[in-house]
Amino acid sequence: MTTRTTSPMANLYDVLDVEPTSTPDEIRAAWRAAVAELDPTDRRFRVYHQAAEVLLDPRRRASYDAELAPERVPRPVVTTDLPEPAGPRRREQAAVPGWLLVAVAAASAILLGFVGVAVATPSGAAVRSDTDAAEAAAQRAIVPILSYDARDLDGSEARASAVMTPTEQEQYRRLFAVIRQNAPRTGTVVRAQYVASGVVRSGTDQVDVLLFVNQRTTNHQHPKVPVVYKSQVTVTMVKVGGQWLVDGLHTTSDGS
Repeated sequence: MTTRTTSPMANLYDVLDVEPTSTPDEIRAAWRAAVAELDPTDRRFRVYHQAAEVLLDPRRRASYDAELAPERVPRPVVTTDLPEPAGPRRREQAAVPGWLLVAVAAASAILLGFVGVAVATPSGAAVRSDTDAAEAAAQRAIVPILSYDARDLDGSEARASAVMTPTEQEQYRRLFAVIRQNAPRTGTVVRAQYVASGVVRSGTDQVDVLLFVNQRTTNHQHPKVPVVYKSQVTVTMVKVGGQWLVDGLHTTSDGS
C-alpha cells in the first residue's frame, strides 16, 4: 500500500462527490448511486447515508456550511492498492469542522480513500428518539407491505394497511387490486425479509428511511426453489397520533 500524508477528516460533500452548491435532488441522487451496489453490511454504506443525512437537512446543512467555509483547505489524497469501491469517485477533501465532531451521538467510520469521517446525528434527545422510533417502525412495517400470500389475500392486505397512513392505504389498495387479479392464478407467495436500514432524513414528525429487503417469491413456475428479489426501498414515515406510519415509499429491485 502506498500512502501519502492526509488529514484525518473528510468533507461531507466529497464523500458523496457533490458540490457545495448541489441541490437536494442532486445530493439524493448521488447518495442513492453510491449505495446502490453496496452490501448493507459494508462499512461504506453507513458513511454514505450519514453524510446524506446532514446534507439533506436544510438546518444542519446550513450550520455545516457556515463552519466549513473558513476551514476549507487543500488536502492530499490517500492512495491504496485496494480496488476503487462502487459509487462516486473521490475528489480532494477538506477537514470536517470541529462542531461536527462533538455533536450529540456523532458517528464515525473508516472509508476507503481517507482515514475517517464523523457526522452528526440529529441534535437533541427528542429528535434522536423520534428518529430511532421511526426507523424501527419502518423495519417492522416493510415486511407486511412487501409480502403477500395468494392463499390469504385478505389477511395480507389487512396486515400491510395497518402500518400505513390513510393516504398511503388508498395507494396500496389500488396496487393490491392488481395482485388480487393475478396472485390466485399464479399461486404467488412473497415473503419479505428485512436486511438493513439507514436514515436519510430525520425530524420530529417525518423521517425518511432507506431499507434493504429480500423478497423470496414462489409460484406455480417456481414452487420449491424461490426466486429472491433484492429490494431497495425508501420509506417516508410520519407520526400520526403518536404512532409512526408509512406515508410513502419508492421501491427498486433486482432478481437473483
